[in-house]
Amino acid sequence: MRKIGFFVALCALTACTAKVPSMHVWLTSEAGDKCTESEAVVFQKGTADGAVVVNIDEPRQTIDGFGGSLTESSAFVLACLQPEQRQAILEELYGENGANFTATRTQIGASDFSVEGKYSLAEVDGDTALLSFSLDRDKEGFSRAKYPQIVDEHYDLYHLMLDVWNLKQAQADKAYRIMANTWTAPAWMKENKKYYERENGFHRGGALLPEYYQTYATYLAKYVEAWRAEGVDIWAVTPVNEPMGNDGGWESMDFWPAVEAEFIGKYLGPTFEKHGLSDVAIYGFDQNIFEMGPYTAAIYGDTSAKKYTTGMAVHWYGSTVNCFPETLDSIHALYPNKTIFHSEGCIDNLGCEPWDGVTDPVGFKECCWFNNDDFWWQPVATDWAYSTRWAGDTHPKYAGVHRYARYIIEGMNHWLTGFIDWNIVLDSIGGPNHVNNFAAAPVMVDYQNDIIYYTPYYYVLKQFSRSMRPGDLVLGVQNPNLPEKDLHVCATVNKDGVYAINILNTGEALQFPLQIGEYVADIHMPANAVKTIIVQL
Repeated sequence: MRKIGFFVALCALTACTAKVPSMHVWLTSEAGDKCTESEAVVFQKGTADGAVVVNIDEPRQTIDGFGGSLTESSAFVLACLQPEQRQAILEELYGENGANFTATRTQIGASDFSVEGKYSLAEVDGDTALLSFSLDRDKEGFSRAKYPQIVDEHYDLYHLMLDVWNLKQAQADKAYRIMANTWTAPAWMKENKKYYERENGFHRGGALLPEYYQTYATYLAKYVEAWRAEGVDIWAVTPVNEPMGNDGGWESMDFWPAVEAEFIGKYLGPTFEKHGLSDVAIYGFDQNIFEMGPYTAAIYGDTSAKKYTTGMAVHWYGSTVNCFPETLDSIHALYPNKTIFHSEGCIDNLGCEPWDGVTDPVGFKECCWFNNDDFWWQPVATDWAYSTRWAGDTHPKYAGVHRYARYIIEGMNHWLTGFIDWNIVLDSIGGPNHVNNFAAAPVMVDYQNDIIYYTPYYYVLKQFSRSMRPGDLVLGVQNPNLPEKDLHVCATVNKDGVYAINILNTGEALQFPLQIGEYVADIHMPANAVKTIIVQL
């Protein structure tokens, strides 16, 4: 075991007059801990050289929440389970005794994680009054005649949304926020009249026609209103998921910076005002962090768009090892009153066949990620299923748990206000997905063998969600002598003065002092582990 810095033994600390044990210590580790309650950490008054310092006088951003996304694919998998199995999963993910997720994202119309795709909630061509708008498409269920694995033909995205909403509303704090996003406007509103296009030399989503800007803004407002009529509140929307496109691989819509600024400032913001929806947050962008600059410049450079925009939604797909802290810091410095919220991330393309340029043809398919905890702790995962010649240093092989924990901890240290994972539940190969763009999920299910698998990274998300709650403040952390590649630390405090310290150690076991105000504790970090310490000093 290594010791980081010079640690003064607790019994020799100055002013050792008060000892305070932690309220909780949770540990998830390669050794097999899964959000396990561990031995208390004892804090006492004093100081220690070389300590990791939580700066209690440096309150930073406010937490919005943590969670995962409710998609049609997740609803399909849950429809393949017995009702009691389904309820147990939702209780584990959203219940007070489970992860108690406080944020989710959902799709408006089709996404790649739709079972068959290519649909919207207003399919009548030219219906500018949107008389055809309806949530009925999300209420159709799944036919057992078509999908023999289905157990409950009446379960669908609509019922999944209601189930989670009702579960959260039964809790004392009712802390729950839903972000809703489109992948594309209805096809008839677009210049190519298609949900996406990957044919005849075109690889694109297609652009929204200017004559339908207002219709599309009303479409988004109607979605929020439709759910309010069901008793469900939508917290936030973005104009479109991934406005820079996805190479026409699935539902998408090109929405360049100047267009998005115009759309928010002249159409979406005023439409939400007119419909009494000014309390619904509008987030811009909704794609990879490192590509955010042109969108913040355009949207925040437009007086009207800036007025209506709460912040930027971001994804993590630009790198498997880097949350682009310089970009996050620079955007926050330029626009300190705007927030940055992580709306999507996953380990993607599980089980896909390799393509041109692949240098590792073995890739994911033979890595045995399902029901195999070892896979998630070792640097064997590769983005897009296989390593590629063009990926470079930003996409090396990585451990799935490390990617999640490192990104979230460093993201909190660089102004992210929350984190939403992609699909909450998928099948054993990361589907269903109508374009075979498979991905990992916190919970993965093998229906044939009746195996429900909670991946190790789920337990990391559980620790983060339970410890960093909406309204908590992120605090500055100084890591004077820590090995940056191995140890990552973030800290928050709630209104009652309860501190949450989250620590990732990707290397061998180590020990270091942790200083919070007048108190210090000796922290032991097992090898390859994530530890959460909850303490009130």
